[in-house]
This record gives sequence, C-alpha cells and structure tokens, in this order.
Amino acid sequence: MDLQQMDQFAQSIIFEAGRRIREAFTYDLKVETKSDANDLVTNIDRETELFFIEKIKAFDATHKILGEEGMGEKVESLDGVVWIIDPIDGTMNFVKQHRHFMISIGIFVDGIGELGYIFDVMREDLFHAIAGQGAWYNDTPLRKLKAVPLKEAMIGINASWVAPNRRVHHEKVIELIRKIRGTRSYGSAAMEIAFVVSGKLDAYVSMRLSPWDIAGGTIIANEVGAIATNLHGQGFDFLHADTFIIANPSIHQELLENYIIPYE
Repeated sequence: MDLQQMDQFAQSIIFEAGRRIREAFTYDLKVETKSDANDLVTNIDRETELFFIEKIKAFDATHKILGEEGMGEKVESLDGVVWIIDPIDGTMNFVKQHRHFMISIGIFVDGIGELGYIFDVMREDLFHAIAGQGAWYNDTPLRKLKAVPLKEAMIGINASWVAPNRRVHHEKVIELIRKIRGTRSYGSAAMEIAFVVSGKLDAYVSMRLSPWDIAGGTIIANEVGAIATNLHGQGFDFLHADTFIIANPSIHQELLENYIIPYE
C-alpha cells in the first residue's frame, strides 16, 4: 500500500469536507438528540460522513468505513483497510459556538494505525501523521514531547471528574487539580488530543470515548511520544468505547497510579 498516496488523498477530502462544513453555516442546521439531550447530531454530521463514504469508496471500494453516525457498513473487524471517522467531533460546539470542533480520522491497515488526522475546521489547521514517518502541524514537523513535572502540567479535564461519580475516585482528582498548574475543557476530545500531541496540554482524560473520537489522535500520539491508554493502562481494540487518557510520557504513569484511579 502506498501510504504517501493515501495521505495525499485523505488530506484532499478532509480540506474539502471542511469547506463544505463552513459553508453550511449559511443555512439552517437541523439539530437532533441521540442518547440524551447533550448528545447532539445535525444534518451536517450525517452529510459529511456520507461525503467521506462516497469519496473513499470511489478511491477504493474495498476500504471499510467506521463512522460515528453509522452511515456506512457495519464494521466488525479491522482486517483490511479501515477508516475510522468522526465527521464533526464537538457537535455541541459546532451548534452553539461555530468553532472548536474537529474532523477526526484514523486509517488502519490490518489493525495497525497508519495515518492519523485531526482537522480544526474553522481555523483550517491540520494535525497529521504517517506511522513511523513523523507528525506535523500543517507543514511544520511536531517535535517529540519534552518531559514536564506534574506540578507544571496543564491537563484537559472537565468538571464531572470532581463530582461523585461511578467511574473514578473523585477525591484523588481534586487532589490532582490542586497540585497541577491548571485545567482546561474544550468540549472536543479530538481537539484536546491535538493539544496534547502539540504540547499545548500535557494530558487529557475522559471517562468514555468511542473509537472515532481517538483513532486519528492515537496515531499522531505515537509519533511524538505521547502515551494513550485506557484508565487501566491498557491499549484499545478500536471497535468499542472505553475510558481514555493521553499524556506526556513523563506524567502518564504517575497520573494513573496516584490520581486517575478507576473503580474496579
């Protein structure tokens, strides 16, 4: 497989999809809810996923597409070439703020992540990587992450972590927040992952993410030395939802052992 050719094709349709999404603000969005009132989907999410499916199938009909909105075929294995796509990550931001939402794509070949993309649609900024060949922010290479002490870390985490919950020991999270330099919450998992791989954040944690939220970002993470696992320190199968942490390698283990502690 020619990864360079695939990369050029993927970038071209990502930029085209971004243009289509920006143009969508000139007409009314149709907003619906999915699992709950905070889980939104719009006609643009679905139209964008269908756009990707059409382009990818025209490029190579054997490629499979696992998308958030389920517009493609049912994907039950990562055999062959599989595109894992979130057409708009941060739909609430898309609807309410018209910014801080991303296109996220990971391309896997027989279960191995080969190409990763996170695209800030409104800023037209692309974080991307080819496995084993490095990562870039637009045309600028991303450097390997430098070590950071926990007390100087900036971590992406939202307020639900410090309230009593059924997933993690929230008292330890409160202790963590008092120790570190600061926290941020942007409302887009892909955006926060992009900030970790580029050094704007030092870690990001989530109680539950789906494969399309993280597929592209984990491929980029590998190229800059960031560590991405679930909260038990394990990898992902990219076919099911799981807990998630991505962090600078200097603090990943410390966070899991001392502060981000899930209930068994």
